[in-house]
Amino acid sequence: MMQLAKKMISGLIILAGFASVSWAETAGENTGRAILARLETRLSLPDLLTYAYDTSPSITASKQSWKTFIENYRIGTSYPDPTLATTYYPSPIETRLGPQDWNFTLSQVIPFPGTLSRRGKVLESDVAISRLRLDKTVKILVRDLSTAYYELVYIQNAIAIARANLALNEKLVRIGENSYAQDRSQLYDLSKASAQTAQIHYDIHLLEELEKTEKARINTLINREPDAPLGPAGALEARAPVYTLEAVYELAMAHQEDIRIADLAFDRSTDAVRLAELENLPSFKLGLFYAGIGNPDVANPPADAGDDAVGLQLGLNLPLWFGKNKSRKAKALALKEKSRAEKKIVSNRIKEEISRLWFKMENSRRLVTLYETRMLPRALDQVATARTWFEQGLGNFSDFLEVRATAYNFQLSLERARADYGQTLVKLEQLAGVVLDRKKTPENDTGENGKGETL
Repeated sequence: MMQLAKKMISGLIILAGFASVSWAETAGENTGRAILARLETRLSLPDLLTYAYDTSPSITASKQSWKTFIENYRIGTSYPDPTLATTYYPSPIETRLGPQDWNFTLSQVIPFPGTLSRRGKVLESDVAISRLRLDKTVKILVRDLSTAYYELVYIQNAIAIARANLALNEKLVRIGENSYAQDRSQLYDLSKASAQTAQIHYDIHLLEELEKTEKARINTLINREPDAPLGPAGALEARAPVYTLEAVYELAMAHQEDIRIADLAFDRSTDAVRLAELENLPSFKLGLFYAGIGNPDVANPPADAGDDAVGLQLGLNLPLWFGKNKSRKAKALALKEKSRAEKKIVSNRIKEEISRLWFKMENSRRLVTLYETRMLPRALDQVATARTWFEQGLGNFSDFLEVRATAYNFQLSLERARADYGQTLVKLEQLAGVVLDRKKTPENDTGENGKGETL
């Protein structure tokens, strides 16, 4: 199921230049229409993920944010624009060579050597962080769509169970009416059967409303109108993690975007401290001066009279305000310590969340096993036994109703546990950054630490 997520993340590398070709766009549009036609007939999670990658506004916004940081790098590592200034004198200034009518200066500020390269390192970290946020956006979309899909599968299965039990309960009501007529059951039992039937009617109505709500959620995630048509969801294969809890912790520390962003933020703050030190050093200014000189109105002009004046300028700023310079570095050091603490906060938060999700997943797995192997089979056996005893006059109708209601509740609980298990596994994979139901192989070894197949 999550194999597609890996392909989606890998696809971001290919799309790094944000280039587009007309025939490729046309092919993408045709593919999108074909996927949409399939989704309106029958839902599949791979189709949903593929379509969402192309249409999700959150991914588009994250891509453009990444692009802005790429452009910021180019802007921030460039020299400041040169300055051109000119002066015209309505009353020319008289000089030995003649009147000075006008002049202009062209100057360029040059930062202290190493300042631009260090600023580039800071901006490189910003680009890398933005790229990780794009990856995180894709993974969050995969998680949200997957959990919504599991919920829709549960709702549809619950509706099927409720409808099947409704038909059985309606038969029970008829059986109760006959047995009441024969004095084999009481009016209370007949009322109880009718109440159970009414409850199942309400369950079906509620589940159908929930189905509409979940489809609206899926539609909004793939950037469609909430009431756009969607087909029924196909069944999902059962999956089980092949990693221990300790291994999931390690995978998260290596792959989780928040952890990697915290690492990059710390590196960025280290470079920012060095940049602050360089910004406290002088920057230089080179310039060219040109003055237009007219002919002097004198009887014996000098030989170089009227020659224009040319000059070279060299200047530097003087960082004399030591309080400001000291504060600039102190601010960078404070941000560095803040980044160090935030990295630990993120690490602890993710470990706590993994621990909580792991417990929830294991508990759901235990419930699935319990309902599948013990509780539901026994409840169905008890239903058959209670019905036989009732038909043979050895049991009462009330017992028959009780075991039938218990079996119905166990069927719903089993589907709920299956959905909870799948949803929790998806959330764990989003935190771990790898597909948890398969180990590393030569074909899927794309992880940075070689411990699993990355999403």
